[in-house]
Amino acid sequence: MHEQEDRRNSSGRRARDGARYERETRLIRVAVKPSYLDDQSDPEDDRYVWSYTVTIENKGREPVQLMSRVWHITDGQGRTHEVRGPGVVGAQPVIAPGESFQYTSGCPLETASGYMVGRYQMMSASGEAFEAEIPAFLLESPYEQRRIH
Repeated sequence: MHEQEDRRNSSGRRARDGARYERETRLIRVAVKPSYLDDQSDPEDDRYVWSYTVTIENKGREPVQLMSRVWHITDGQGRTHEVRGPGVVGAQPVIAPGESFQYTSGCPLETASGYMVGRYQMMSASGEAFEAEIPAFLLESPYEQRRIH
């Protein structure tokens, strides 16, 4: 897999086109790389599908466990859907200092674009609960019609 060079803008969240978004909270760095899935999408039926790969890196000094997640998924018409649940992709990984955990998931929308943002509920080895922010990232398809205002 080829990784693009990370070039964040002044907000520190968005990489150049193509796509890598990063955010660090309490020494937990979350990076997201979305990808439009043309083979699973059907624009004529208002079905647009993306995958997104998330890498969670523990830059701290003690292990942390990902307990649950909250996503806010907003489509191109501004409709937002909240998704909550334990862990990610059926796991509640423990991430050791200097290590990372990566997973890939997917998101269908009825519009040609949208965005996602969220947070992970984490637990440190010492028993402290805290949140790690997931950066907002764009879901863009080749069918999106952009307008300049």
